[in-house]
Amino acid sequence: MKVIDFHAHFFGRVFFETLAAQSPLTGDVRSKLAELSRRTGIQLPAEGAVEHAARWVAELDRHQVEHMCTFASVPEEVPAVCEAARHSPGRLSAFAVVNPRVEGAAARIRGLLEAGSIRGVLLFPALHHYRLSGSEARPLLAALDDHRAVCFAHCGVLIVKLRDLLQLPRLQDLTFADPLELIPAANAHPRTAFVIPHFGAGFLRETLMAGASAPNVFVDTSSSNSWMATQTPKPTLTEVFARALETLGHERILFGTDSNVFPAGWRKDRFEEQHAALRALGTSVAAEEAIFGGNARRLLRLA
Repeated sequence: MKVIDFHAHFFGRVFFETLAAQSPLTGDVRSKLAELSRRTGIQLPAEGAVEHAARWVAELDRHQVEHMCTFASVPEEVPAVCEAARHSPGRLSAFAVVNPRVEGAAARIRGLLEAGSIRGVLLFPALHHYRLSGSEARPLLAALDDHRAVCFAHCGVLIVKLRDLLQLPRLQDLTFADPLELIPAANAHPRTAFVIPHFGAGFLRETLMAGASAPNVFVDTSSSNSWMATQTPKPTLTEVFARALETLGHERILFGTDSNVFPAGWRKDRFEEQHAALRALGTSVAAEEAIFGGNARRLLRLA
């Protein structure tokens, strides 16, 4: 089976340095990162984006993964991730995190799309405090629609562990994280594929309602799916897949791992867990192939 990971984070040196510079911890950026590495075992990436991209490509080769979508997780990281994708011989697709409230954001994304540097964007409404159906997002969504791009819209629980480790404040406001906000935007921009990560990260019901209301809404399966602990009763991953398959069909489910740091690298354990859940449901081989690669290939327009 040809596997495409539709959700991973590049987490290059620029990402770490950007967060460390914002951290209230004592010391300069280098000392903060050295202490972070000592405490957590995280291996800091190489200075250059091309070198870090080569490590990711080697990791994909080791696990026989065909392709990976990789995110710039802070705006400062966007040039590095675009450079990494350019030097990855067709193995990485770049996505840019963007805050549509920032002046000129839509124009910058339009330029990156026109240049072919990115395949789409990653939105964090809960972090940046805007509504997906509001006026602030419309110029950006128009640019995405013009280019038939992919829009990841993070909904539900949002915890960035690296921010916590660096003692950065939690700015998330989950009142902005409701998947139902996506319905008007998705219906107004039918050429954009809207992807809700992590099965909605606690808003499974609302995510499925959004998918039932707009045919261009997808889910991805990424992360440990620890959000399931917030549900009463707590579902199993097999049950979550069953609800998604029943509502969206296998054509709108995209496999992802949320891989991000080394030495963990590419999270094969998450692939195996998800594969086992689908097998438990008796999912057909054709459906498995669509979820683990075919749907992504279609959205990314890969040969």
